[in-house]
Amino acid sequence: MFDQRIKELRQSLGINQVEFGKRINVSKQCVCNWENGNIQPSIDMLVRIANTFSISADYLLGLSDTSTIDVSGLTSEQIMHIRNIVVDMRTLMENG
Repeated sequence: MFDQRIKELRQSLGINQVEFGKRINVSKQCVCNWENGNIQPSIDMLVRIANTFSISADYLLGLSDTSTIDVSGLTSEQIMHIRNIVVDMRTLMENG
């Protein structure tokens, strides 16, 4: 599950393995090995990855299917904009 989630999240940022590796200070080969399921990250690295994507480690590990966004540090107005975007996206999905 981790391998699929990390790849999806990386791609959602529109970055390649090299760029992602630079963000978290690992090699492209390390990112590639994670995405191919060859190795698992250390606990410290798992925390760094979760923080980079602003998601829970539970989601990364497949223990939860709920993807959350860390909005700490944002204003109430900014959070409201994010909520509105989510509502708009759900409406678009429902209306096909």
